Amino acid sequence: MNTTIKVIIPAFNEEASIGKVVAEIPDYVSEIIVVNNTSSDETAAVAKAAGATVLSETQKGYGYACLKGMDYIAQQAEKPDIIVFLDGDYSDYPEELTKIVAPILEEDIDLVIGARVKRLREKGSMTFPQLFGNWLATNLMRLFFRSRFTDLGPFRAIKYPKLLALQMEDKTYGWTVEMQLKALKRKYTYTEVPVRYKNRIGVSKVSGTVKGAVMAGVKILGWIFKYSFKK
Repeated sequence: MNTTIKVIIPAFNEEASIGKVVAEIPDYVSEIIVVNNTSSDETAAVAKAAGATVLSETQKGYGYACLKGMDYIAQQAEKPDIIVFLDGDYSDYPEELTKIVAPILEEDIDLVIGARVKRLREKGSMTFPQLFGNWLATNLMRLFFRSRFTDLGPFRAIKYPKLLALQMEDKTYGWTVEMQLKALKRKYTYTEVPVRYKNRIGVSKVSGTVKGAVMAGVKILGWIFKYSFKK
């Protein structure tokens, strides 16, 4: 494959899962970047042993970790064609990366979201706050922007130049919806690919706590309303 693909994985206390995630990413990916985001366990050591490039981000937050990975790539002489974002909790199936990047490679699509559709989800793999948040956010995007998104799934691929043009800024829970909203505003071509989804290893840092779920909801709604009234 002549296309250069790099994967960014934010990881916070994922020592039990991160090795499995890295091991199951297809071999044609040129670099797997795990951003250790203030973990208190052996996440970094396990990821490194599995063959990933490991970075450290001391500011806690999903967006902080993603931005750290992007900054690292920006310093490299050879830039990738595609960036894939993937969680480190093993809830996704890393081998489905092939499905995620296919629309970019075959149809020249700008952004692809892995949609966690009900028929492919393991029972209990998405909590009520996640399901409700997805439903509310995607319906609001449909209302305000005539969007076709059905999910804010973290397993996603985007052309690297298009990612840079978005000037991503969210540091915490709003990263995924910010990307989708900005892509809509810039009229990027996009699609969703149905992906399987299973119960994660360990406890979710967002949906597993009331505070996390509330904060994520506030961030997501904030981004949507900000862009709804932005000229």
